[in-house]
Amino acid sequence: MKGVGNQIRCQPKWRKVAYGGRQPGYDDNHTDGSFLEEMVMNANVVKRDFLKVMIDSVSISQYLCIVALVVSTWTHTLNLAIDEITLLKFDIGLLLVGFSVLLLTTSPFSLKLLWKYVLNISFFTSGLYVLAPICHTLTRSICSDSIWALIVFLLLVHLFLHDYSGSTIRPPGALNNPKLTSNISLNASIVASVLVASRLPSWLHVFVIMLFSLQVFLFAPLVTFCIKKYSCRLHLLFSFALMVMALSVTYQLHRMLFILLLALLIFISLVCPYWLIRIQEYKFEINGPWDEAKLCFDITE
Repeated sequence: MKGVGNQIRCQPKWRKVAYGGRQPGYDDNHTDGSFLEEMVMNANVVKRDFLKVMIDSVSISQYLCIVALVVSTWTHTLNLAIDEITLLKFDIGLLLVGFSVLLLTTSPFSLKLLWKYVLNISFFTSGLYVLAPICHTLTRSICSDSIWALIVFLLLVHLFLHDYSGSTIRPPGALNNPKLTSNISLNASIVASVLVASRLPSWLHVFVIMLFSLQVFLFAPLVTFCIKKYSCRLHLLFSFALMVMALSVTYQLHRMLFILLLALLIFISLVCPYWLIRIQEYKFEINGPWDEAKLCFDITE
């Protein structure tokens, strides 16, 4: 017994050894009472405010209303309630408004940036005008039921994969690395626009509806991003105006679409933020010395 006591007294103090290191006299899975002293609970859990979450959800409701307005314009054009000349004037007005918003909210303003805008829009419009006759006859041999089903599917894909946070949107001149899901979402909206345009009676109809659709799907996220960065109050005011406009248009178009859109806006703007706040109470996170080491590199020039 005396030898055993001497052996215990001579045993070295246990310490943590990383990456499978073994200490003499201790098992590989041995820990002492100090192991849990570094335990931290809910260190990275962010407490969310209901009003803040509601404001963040406005971006989703805003883009949902934009898509609803696009679909309403498609429907009126397919029913020939809007002629091609009126829609062309609307396209020009929409282009000028979006162009002005970008110039006013982008700083610093420069002639180089202005020329870049004009050049890109000119190439975009010219290419669309040349391709309009091809798009006009693209789906002539396909039945309409298949086209409508495919359009609905593509719009759902677009809404599901769209980047509502704006993480892949950058102001003009900045580096932009879009995600795969954002590219898929954009391509789905473009294909849906082509399918809708292919059911119109003339190539001029095709040109104006394609110009309208691509203006919205390509440039609307950038315009709304610039407005949000410029002023949060202006962003909320613009979003509220879009909601009122979308609800008014869908109410005139179809009562069931109006009820569906209104229910979605209430669910996104009120129910989902409340739901997120409630489930946040059950979030439980434990961190401690057993976590993987996080490598931090300080790169200085």
